[in-house]
Amino acid sequence: MFGGGGRKPLDYDELNENVKKVQYAVRGELYLRASELQKEGKKIIFTNVGNPHALGQKPLTFPRQVVALCQAPFLLDDPNVGLIFPADAIARAKHYLAMAPGGLGAYSDSRGIPGVRKEVAEFIQRRDGYPSDPELIYLTDGASKGVMQMLNTIIRNERDGILVPVPQYPLYSAAISLFGGSLVPYYLEEEANWGLDFVNIRQTVASARSKGITVRAMVIINPGNPTGQCLSQGNIKELLSFCFQENLVLLADEVYQQNIYQDERPFISARKVLFDMGPPMSREVQLVSFHTVSKGYWGECGQRGGYFEMTNLPPKTVDEIYKVASIALSPNVPGQIFMGLMVNPPKPGDISYLKFAAESKSILESLRRRARLMTDGFNSCRNVVCNFTEGAMYSFPQIRLPQRAIDAARRAGKAADVFYCLKLLEATGISTVPGSGFGQKEGVFHLRTTILPAEEDMPAIMSSFKNFNDSFMDQYDDGSSYSRM
Repeated sequence: MFGGGGRKPLDYDELNENVKKVQYAVRGELYLRASELQKEGKKIIFTNVGNPHALGQKPLTFPRQVVALCQAPFLLDDPNVGLIFPADAIARAKHYLAMAPGGLGAYSDSRGIPGVRKEVAEFIQRRDGYPSDPELIYLTDGASKGVMQMLNTIIRNERDGILVPVPQYPLYSAAISLFGGSLVPYYLEEEANWGLDFVNIRQTVASARSKGITVRAMVIINPGNPTGQCLSQGNIKELLSFCFQENLVLLADEVYQQNIYQDERPFISARKVLFDMGPPMSREVQLVSFHTVSKGYWGECGQRGGYFEMTNLPPKTVDEIYKVASIALSPNVPGQIFMGLMVNPPKPGDISYLKFAAESKSILESLRRRARLMTDGFNSCRNVVCNFTEGAMYSFPQIRLPQRAIDAARRAGKAADVFYCLKLLEATGISTVPGSGFGQKEGVFHLRTTILPAEEDMPAIMSSFKNFNDSFMDQYDDGSSYSRM
């Protein structure tokens, strides 16, 4: 009989080894230290997570009005409801409540409300010019849940490899570890504005296969996180051809498709490019695309609304994905309503259109200005170089650390970029994520920050960063000379 003296199932040494392997730098050491400092009374600027509302972005009025009415449907019976809510918000709330028997407190279909999936399909058709099947669209609790569900479906054992861009969003490395697969990193080329080098990617795949790894899928993040680049149509065509030749599933993380801060390189979906290419590729390449209400100019991270769309997956596979989705019974219903509103916003002529359009334009134009302010601010600093944030909501400057700083970090038992970011946090209250949390080339150091602090605060934040960086470089200067890229 167990006497209580031995190891128990939830003692650390007895845990699932895959759980222990998981790392997630966005909420890692820097974030924990920032939280400690905040408790001690220090003002912290949390730029470590793409969390717009937490940094002061106001929610869009129309979607909140609609969801408020859906959450409290008794308001619709109030004779004064029309004095508080516009008629189109009232009509839309009734539209969604009619789709959701039992309202927001009842489970929906495991794939999401059919009427909302139809709205998503219509959005995709408008965007790409090709029909979309609502039966191949699943609503999820944010895009992350969809990504995890697909990786769990693809990864069979530790010999199954997933090609992931480096620098990468650590959801991918964490989920691959959790499901027991192998991450196969392919490096983005910083000097080519974080572009793709297919010679390097082919070598990476060949090297993985020589070690007995079966490369089964490729991830792209477009626009990039943490790197902020937008892929050109040519890049995406090459990518799809590569997946066709190498028999890979393409996992297209397109959650930042609304966040574009230049006019030269608009967002183009992988699905549109695939269908433009025609057969045999448009019929053969397996593609899963992801989107969310968390990003874009909506920034509704806490609502956890997302979807994935499957292209060229066999019906039996779709059935298996449905079975696994059913284990969780239902994605959260308010998040589904937000997704319906995002893909089907007010239209010209609607009562709420002008206000909605003005709010959306104001946020996007401010983000565009902040992207420029931050890039220029970093590039004005000694030993810092930064590509322009073309899209998404992050800046990923390279910090060229003197050898004396690297040596000091080693003595402190820290990675060099962690050492720098901790010093930055202590001195300024700016909480960032070290580049090592996303992956980077050996001997090259970065940090990731969001471009989300309020626009009026941005000059002071960049000035604070510059003062810290200049002081740090003075302290550790060893006479090394650094050239700009």
